[in-house]
Amino acid sequence: MHVALLANLQKNAPLLPGMSSDMWDDLDSEKTIEAITAALESGGHKVTFLEGDSTLFDNVRRLKPDICFNICEGHFGDSREAQVPAILEMLRIPYTGSQVLTLALTLDKPMTKRVLTYHGLPTPQFQVFERIHEPINDDLVFPLFVKPSREGTGMGISADSVVQNEEQLRTQLRRLFDRYDQPVLAEHFIEGREITVGVVGNLTTPVAWRLPEDEEAPRVSRGLYLLPPLEIDMTRYPDEEGGIYTSRIKTELAHEFHYLCPAPIDDDMLEELNWLTAATFRVTGCQDVARVDFRLDANDGNKPYILEINPLPGLNPEYSDLCIEARAEGWTYEELVNRILNEATERYGL
Repeated sequence: MHVALLANLQKNAPLLPGMSSDMWDDLDSEKTIEAITAALESGGHKVTFLEGDSTLFDNVRRLKPDICFNICEGHFGDSREAQVPAILEMLRIPYTGSQVLTLALTLDKPMTKRVLTYHGLPTPQFQVFERIHEPINDDLVFPLFVKPSREGTGMGISADSVVQNEEQLRTQLRRLFDRYDQPVLAEHFIEGREITVGVVGNLTTPVAWRLPEDEEAPRVSRGLYLLPPLEIDMTRYPDEEGGIYTSRIKTELAHEFHYLCPAPIDDDMLEELNWLTAATFRVTGCQDVARVDFRLDANDGNKPYILEINPLPGLNPEYSDLCIEARAEGWTYEELVNRILNEATERYGL
């Protein structure tokens, strides 16, 4: 097949006056694009890279690919990750990964948490702030974790993101409003281990609460294939990171990533995390691939809380969580990339 690889390269990102220094931290490097291209070519496909910006509409119409491998993060707008899929659906061109509504929903962390709460899935108590002096809800308990509502790659997250009192909260709100100009999410800080679970596939049942009932059903081509959980080893990072998976760890220290995979957890915890991953995947409408991030509450018997779901997980072959998990499962990078593509081609009946 002819596959159009759609992405936003950091080197092609627009630069505007007053833009924050980390504005494009979640965009991809040329190395990632080269790795995905090589992986798809190893599967027998012809690959053409297209930048996912305003030129895409005309370029993809001229190219007429059989399918697009989409990893576009977008540049501007509250639903920027959904813009490229919207173009592709308008043009009736198949693509990998989740669709427009899911990508718009999951980029907005508060909206995602509202959906999780509606479905009874455990996520920390939260409040969205649009003004610095907005009253604090009675049910919001310190310490709080404070972060921008619609950013990825840990943007805006540092040791100062954990606040112990109202004064610290107001200070952090001011910083984030000034830097990102968007609502700020404050959620109860869960003290404990941070674990992420990657998944490839598509649920075949209409049930939001469990994996396919047939335990013998294949979990790769149809159904969900849950990868080994990965735990970030926070003990290996400098004390100034505050035990938090910060923006600096995800960017400046990315090539020194410290992790445990598979995470050292017992079978009961693994089953619970897998179940919650599948449920989150389902209720947010994900397709083909995703990654769900958890914290285990050290003050409540390691109860898992869902922090967020990422339907566009990073695919850098060296340090992206999903790629590390796939290696732990015995998959090559080429197998991971082509399994994502195959899930999409099967959905479309190609």
